[in-house]
Amino acid sequence: MELETVQIDLDTETPTVVLHEEDARELGIHPMDRVQLRYDDGTAIGVVKVTTGLVAVGQIGVTHPLTHLQGSVGVQPAPQPQSLRYIRRKLQDIELDRSEIRTIVQDLYHDRLTDVELSAYIAGVYANGMSLGETIHMTESMADVGDRIEWGEPVVADKHSIGGVPGNRTTPIVVAIVAAAGVKIPKTSSRGITSPAGTADTMEVFCDVELDADEIRRVVGETNGCLVWGGAIELSPVDDRIIRVETPLSLDPEGQVIASVLSKKRSAGSTHVVIDIPYGESAKVTSHTEARKLARDFKRVGERLDMRIRCAITRGDGPIGVGIGPAHEAQDVLEVLQGDGPPDLRSKGVRLASILLSECDVDADAEEILGSGRALETFRSIVAAQDGDPDVSVDDIRVGEHTRTLTAGRDGVVAHVDNSVVSELARRAGAPKDMAAGLQMHTGVGKEITSGDPVVTVYADSEPKLEDAIALSERAEVIRILHPDETLIEQL
Repeated sequence: MELETVQIDLDTETPTVVLHEEDARELGIHPMDRVQLRYDDGTAIGVVKVTTGLVAVGQIGVTHPLTHLQGSVGVQPAPQPQSLRYIRRKLQDIELDRSEIRTIVQDLYHDRLTDVELSAYIAGVYANGMSLGETIHMTESMADVGDRIEWGEPVVADKHSIGGVPGNRTTPIVVAIVAAAGVKIPKTSSRGITSPAGTADTMEVFCDVELDADEIRRVVGETNGCLVWGGAIELSPVDDRIIRVETPLSLDPEGQVIASVLSKKRSAGSTHVVIDIPYGESAKVTSHTEARKLARDFKRVGERLDMRIRCAITRGDGPIGVGIGPAHEAQDVLEVLQGDGPPDLRSKGVRLASILLSECDVDADAEEILGSGRALETFRSIVAAQDGDPDVSVDDIRVGEHTRTLTAGRDGVVAHVDNSVVSELARRAGAPKDMAAGLQMHTGVGKEITSGDPVVTVYADSEPKLEDAIALSERAEVIRILHPDETLIEQL
């Protein structure tokens, strides 16, 4: 059947076409079926939506990335992707081999799978897990599609945190120290998806983070490091597609986490990587045993990819630093680099940098590099190379003008700070989209507190968002306070 193309603006990541129900009936096509489109330069595949109003009989609506199609196209039913058979196998808890996993990745890369079909794959992995072999095959396959940056050097450093702890903004500190030590560290980072800020959101307070591969090479050539948003370049693009579907499902299966992280690192040309694995009651990883298993698997997969991996298992019982949200975390980072700042953020940043330098066989003192001001100088040079203001001060960083401070309701000791509630509180205030929105924490686990003492101050750019955050705080427990006697387990 020949149909005339009409461009349609639909919010979809899957190549989608819209057929009038009469044309769909004639073709024997149903919603979510696939059609093959024939045009002068080749063929394309689209997933079908059926309508009676968006297009007329004889027309076919095309959406991004099919909007280059113009004029008349041939339309016929297309077979299902081969990878659907392998997704069903994964749902049945059958281990997939290298070729089956590679087929799934290729179909994802070429937009042949719908979000529903990808969700089925993720559900299969979440329910049945991934073997070490599957994880290795998935990592290799994901790294082999999209762009890849080669540095031509034996040592290229990198750092990653698996997340789940608000304010854990050690990456700019680590990058500044390691780059100042003379080691290349081209850091690509994510934006906040379910968190109040990703590293890219925090760095955007200082400078441009949407750099292409050539610009990354330039910045690293000038400064030894960079801090950019990974979504601006096609490094392991299949991972971005998987994360986009995982997020609303709140699923983050272990094997896929490893493939996600290490495929990005391999695509970025990294050879030596430190992985921060925080664990705690409200962190992504809840137990030390689970953290150790994840660390072992990271190292095993890294070895198969010729990457040196060191994992740092850290406590994630509550937020790191005092600021939550892009601007507030940027203030913490700058204060640490200037020789002050939250002690826990400073200590953790120095420790991770020390581990990474040791893994790279570099004899350098991370504490000395920070204390001497060399890390701050390097950080400012990176900011300048990424079109930011190298002379930025803490006072230059704007925070939300609408504020409210929450206070403690009883005396005692802070036994727990709920990471998920803290994150949601900052997001309700507008973070990370509103860079000035967020929180300032006034207490932490193990601290004594008196009724009426400040717990957290909420910052927002608008009164309605502030009120939305405050409404959440009235329903959810930000901190858990125990009377000193309640913390006493045994007295001899």
